[in-house]
Amino acid sequence: MTFRLAHLSDCHLGPLPPVRWPELMSKRVLGYINWQRNRGKAMVSGTIEHLVDDLKAQAPDHIAVTGDLVNLGLEAEFERAGTFLKTLGNPDTVTAIPGNHDAYVPGALARFNVHCAPYLTSDEDAGAASPYPVVRQRGPVAVIGLSSACATGPFMATGKVSADQKAKLSQTLTDRLGTFRIVLIHHPPQPKAGPRHKRLVGAQSVRALLAAAGAELVLHGHTHLPTRTEIPGPGGPIAVYGVASAAQSPGGHKPPANYTLFDIEEAGDSWQVTATRRGYPAAGGAIADLSVDRFAVPKP
Repeated sequence: MTFRLAHLSDCHLGPLPPVRWPELMSKRVLGYINWQRNRGKAMVSGTIEHLVDDLKAQAPDHIAVTGDLVNLGLEAEFERAGTFLKTLGNPDTVTAIPGNHDAYVPGALARFNVHCAPYLTSDEDAGAASPYPVVRQRGPVAVIGLSSACATGPFMATGKVSADQKAKLSQTLTDRLGTFRIVLIHHPPQPKAGPRHKRLVGAQSVRALLAAAGAELVLHGHTHLPTRTEIPGPGGPIAVYGVASAAQSPGGHKPPANYTLFDIEEAGDSWQVTATRRGYPAAGGAIADLSVDRFAVPKP
């Protein structure tokens, strides 16, 4: 039996809702200017809608969204984010975690947690103060969602995974040994993944945890780049995949919108994985397969 998981990220849902001047008296003014000058022009209406239609046509068993659903952390944006997640599927088949834009200013992350609550509820919700890590077992696959989202100062987009999350992650990975464990995180955990002002603070400790406890796959967003790298695991390297922004239209300075399908199949003492990137070709045109990557993951 094959389990199919689709990964998309950095939806940056637009257009911006009406903004009152008092709401811009913060870091938001920088994001507002960036949207008007750059991002709003690069993320044209229709791009993400067509991408989502194509993704749903591939009939994934589960969809993972690794953050940055919104832009400035406005209440109306979070309402739109909750509506958008409903278009992807019911909460049992979609998991969403926050990115730095979802925690753009103090208090924004709490609004993300409210409006997106059904999509970040663990199977066994013990009423903890924080929903993270999100833990959802779907057949042979364990989807484990972290939050690296935190409010930062102007010109900063760093992330951090709390000590409490890391302790729970270690236990969760150990408890689910033998399943195909997929860790979701917005900020990439691998070294040299981006500029210092956008880094995951304490990434080395996250890598050390994964090297000790193990995981079969790590999915992230943030960079707006379709990438495949590796970090050390207890029995060999762990594949780490990033993806382009789901809203990026062709013709911009970043790769156009795409998503990745992971077909996961148990085969004796290993997992066989096929990773298929689908999206808009760099030169424009219809959504199509962009690359196919096959690899085996030994069972611990």
